[in-house]
Amino acid sequence: MGPVNWFGVVLATIAAGVLALGWFGPAFGAAKTRKVAGGRFVARRHPLRFAALAGVMLLLTATMLGHFFARVGPATLAQKPWLYFMMSGGLALAFVIPALWTSFAHIRVPTRVALIDAGYWLTAYLAMGLVFYLTG
Repeated sequence: MGPVNWFGVVLATIAAGVLALGWFGPAFGAAKTRKVAGGRFVARRHPLRFAALAGVMLLLTATMLGHFFARVGPATLAQKPWLYFMMSGGLALAFVIPALWTSFAHIRVPTRVALIDAGYWLTAYLAMGLVFYLTG
């Protein structure tokens, strides 16, 4: 196992956070409220608290990916750079998005909202993989 790329972890967290600002802001029009389950709206009453929590969760995710890439090792990743994207995107497709959709199905979130969120997580994980690829 190689060392964890902590510089990559921090940059991947920042990249996913910046992507979230654009994704859930101007890109998909979720300004102050967002329609979710059964006609209810979620208002962002405490946006700084939400941003801090999201930042911690993204840091946890980036740390996990950094550990994955360290376990594979720099020699293997240099020979097979597609593993950055296969591992990060595969994690989103195989675990994160199904878990999200399962939760959303229970609370009857509209399909449009679920697709927007799933698209973000896939894109965020691939962006984190790209950061690790560029900083590896």
